[in-house]
Amino acid sequence: MEVNSTSDRKAAIIKWIKRVGVWGFLFFLIKGLLWLALGYWVFKK
Repeated sequence: MEVNSTSDRKAAIIKWIKRVGVWGFLFFLIKGLLWLALGYWVFKK
């Protein structure tokens, strides 16, 4: 029998997201946007 790894993986991701929460998401979102802005600024010069 084949194990449905996609649903297991999806469940693990959802569990991780709930553990990290909204603040963790916002932290990484802002961090990523800052890195993109920094890269844009460096290559713009």
